[in-house]
Amino acid sequence: MGVRISNLFSLRVILSKRLAVVVFFLCLFAPSFVIATEDSPLKIGPPLDSLKTTELHDSFNEMHQGHRHEAIDIMRPRGAPIRSVTDGFIRKVFISRQGGLTIYEFDRESAYCFYYAHLDHYADIHEGMAVARGDVIGYVGTTGDALPDAPQLHFAIFKLGPDKSWWKGEAIDPYPILMRAVTEAQSVWIKAGRAHRLKPVPPLGQERGWPYGFNIFSSAVSVA
Repeated sequence: MGVRISNLFSLRVILSKRLAVVVFFLCLFAPSFVIATEDSPLKIGPPLDSLKTTELHDSFNEMHQGHRHEAIDIMRPRGAPIRSVTDGFIRKVFISRQGGLTIYEFDRESAYCFYYAHLDHYADIHEGMAVARGDVIGYVGTTGDALPDAPQLHFAIFKLGPDKSWWKGEAIDPYPILMRAVTEAQSVWIKAGRAHRLKPVPPLGQERGWPYGFNIFSSAVSVA
C-alpha cells in the first residue's frame, strides 16, 4: 500500500508540474493571440473596376496643403464608377469645400468608416441605405479642391471610436489594405485563367492546317 501511495504521489507531482508548464505558456502567449485577433488584416474590395497595383501610390504621410494627407488618391477618367468596398450602409452624404461631393460609409459593425471624395455625382443612394460590396455608389470627378483636369477618387479609412462619429476616427493607411485587395483580386483572375487553359478552344482552322493560333482570352484571331 505504501508503494502505491508513493507512486500516486509521484504521479500527482508530475501532473502538477506539467499543468504549471501549460499554464505558464498560456499566460506567456495568450496576449499575442489576442493582439493577432485584434490586428487581423482589414479585408475590403477594390473601390474601382480593374484596379491595378501600379495605380496605387502611398501618400498617407505626405503633406497636402499644410496637413497630412491620410488617404490615397487614385486617378481615373471622369464618370468612372466607384464601388462600395464592403457590406455596410451609407452613413453620411456630405458636400465639403475640400472633398466636394463625399460619401461616408460604415461597415456592418460600425467599426470602420470608408470615405470617398471628389465625386462627380452620386449613384442612387441615400443616408441609412444598406449597400453590398461591389455596389456602385458614385462616380469619379473633380469636385472640391481637386484639379479640374485631374479626376480622381480620394479614398480614406478610419477606425471609429466609441461615439461612432462619421466625421472623425483614427486614420488608417489604405495603401497596404488596397494592395492586398488588388493582389487577391488579380490572383483570382489568374487562377480562373489557368483553369480556362485546361480546356482551350480548338485553334480556328487547325483541321485545315492554317498557320494561325487562337487567343483563348478573346475571340480575335492572332498570328502564331
